[in-house]
Amino acid sequence: MIREEPAFKIKNANLPLLVLHLNTTDMEQLKSQLETRLTHAPDFFSDTPMALGLAAIADAGITPDFADLASFMRVHGMRTAGVLGGSPEQREAAVQAGLGLFPDIPTRAAAQPASPPELPAEAHDPKQPELPGFDPAETELAAAAQEPGQAAAASDDEIFPETAPALRPTLVIDKPVRTGQRIYAEGADLVVLATGHAGAELIADGDIHIYAPLRGRAIAGAHGNEGARIFVQRLEAELISIAGCFRVFEDGIPENVRGKPAQIHLDGSRLVFQPLPV
Repeated sequence: MIREEPAFKIKNANLPLLVLHLNTTDMEQLKSQLETRLTHAPDFFSDTPMALGLAAIADAGITPDFADLASFMRVHGMRTAGVLGGSPEQREAAVQAGLGLFPDIPTRAAAQPASPPELPAEAHDPKQPELPGFDPAETELAAAAQEPGQAAAASDDEIFPETAPALRPTLVIDKPVRTGQRIYAEGADLVVLATGHAGAELIADGDIHIYAPLRGRAIAGAHGNEGARIFVQRLEAELISIAGCFRVFEDGIPENVRGKPAQIHLDGSRLVFQPLPV
């Protein structure tokens, strides 16, 4: 008797996922502000799966129209996969709208340097910057000591900053950037001395230099700096973006730079990939 091969498998998967945190139940206000923010990077989302974070509105006593919101997000390239948190009524409404339910995931505190420098009181800013980002529920960001004027990283940032920040010193990361982590060099260049794994995201308002393999996403010129460049020792990326112009490598990385040292820059609205001398 011939044994029939199984037609499917169900396995656990640690997949990267963006979370859109809802801070209001006013869907018109939400859609208006989201549309305004998306003008900073109109092509950033490309069938990107997203979860809706409902923790901030769980006690509001109001259930959003999830079907309408999902339809709006779909127009802008965002595919609503489900909801995170929320009241029982909100979660039930999400199910009725065809969305999934994600379990609550405790926020992980980002690791701190062993001996962080002491900051003057005026250097602390309780309002963290808003970032473009990549977030598997509550994304842990790589820790970087905030010195006066140094690029910042935050643990629950939103999607796009409203204004370009002032120039700051280069942010240097000397540890591997793991799946689901996001590094943001606000108003600065970013230098990474270790591997950027698949599902990791490296973002800078200036240039990005990666002296190791890049297997995740690299987003330079995040505030529209068209002169920004990306330099990488070994190009194996999932996505490359400069000033909102991006390329996803569904059909593979160009042969002349795949797995090789490369630089990427803009020529008009076209990303140019060039090999670097070895």
